[in-house]
Amino acid sequence: MNLDHVEKIAEAVLYEGYMLYPYRPSSVKNQQRWNFGVLCPTSYCEQQHGTERDTMQTELLMRGNPDAALTVKVRFLQIIRRSIGKLHVPVSSLGPDAEAAVDFVERLEANGRVYQAWQEAVERQIVCDELRVGALASPTSFPFDFPRHREVEPMVGDSGRVVGVIVREWEHLSGSVEITVARLLDDIFKLRVLIRNRSAFAPAPERRREDAVPFSLVSAHTILGVHDGEFLSLLEPPLTCETLAAECQNVGTWPVLVGEQDSRQAMLSSPIILYDYPQIAPESAGSLFDGTEIDEILSLRIMTLTDDEKREMRQSDDRAREVLERTENLPPEQLMKLHGVLRGLQSVKEEAR
Repeated sequence: MNLDHVEKIAEAVLYEGYMLYPYRPSSVKNQQRWNFGVLCPTSYCEQQHGTERDTMQTELLMRGNPDAALTVKVRFLQIIRRSIGKLHVPVSSLGPDAEAAVDFVERLEANGRVYQAWQEAVERQIVCDELRVGALASPTSFPFDFPRHREVEPMVGDSGRVVGVIVREWEHLSGSVEITVARLLDDIFKLRVLIRNRSAFAPAPERRREDAVPFSLVSAHTILGVHDGEFLSLLEPPLTCETLAAECQNVGTWPVLVGEQDSRQAMLSSPIILYDYPQIAPESAGSLFDGTEIDEILSLRIMTLTDDEKREMRQSDDRAREVLERTENLPPEQLMKLHGVLRGLQSVKEEAR
């Protein structure tokens, strides 16, 4: 099942809220990061008494037969901690015990560049392909496991000697994707996808949400495709299926039809509320990550940043740098296109018919 045509929408969902204007780590709202679709470890959720969740459930309707083939793709971001270490004495190369001779700092300037402690992210994906509807009458679980990892990158100073290190660490993430299909009518099925975060996390009264986020699934969402069948809209279901659609229980997410208008072979279950067949505006030059973004306003605001602010934005994160460079290079005619456009107008006579 080729789901490439929905990837652009899914990519926007994946990185929505990843970094907010003014796109600098020194900004408070980027130091206390908040994201859509966060599934925290169970132990932390229990400590929070229901204000956080460790599962995400999608339920939707499809028309087809037991031989129809499903593709279920779960995607999320895993947070990477980025630490900056300053060597007590510059060295020509890093040895195995180099970290014993560093002090970890919030920022360090080396060779004309400012390095800052912050967070990055890596994309994760679990693909369950060629699943036969008739074989999913009982829950089928697909476990996933991403091991803990740590890497050290040398930071070279003006003299060509190593003056510091960049340490990137991510935690052990584990969980499962559970898929179940129930037959409701002769050709109508209910599909349930349940994502669980089973990562080990030792909570304590002094541990905060930012301590749990590295053990969490961030911006989690599900892409679904069907061959020899079709999905039914939950926003505008057929009259005969309105009651069945109302009984679908979606927790922390909402599925909508995606792809070409009126196609029914793909759905996106998103933690952000969308409508059927969402589209990226053709005038948009690219994602700005900022929740409920307005391209024109954000682009104009980025242009008014000071040189020091732009320097911090450029050097804080590769994706932030891309946003800055793209915005600075916007031709005037492209910027004018962001000012607004009317679509979907119909004449009164046509609507009356």
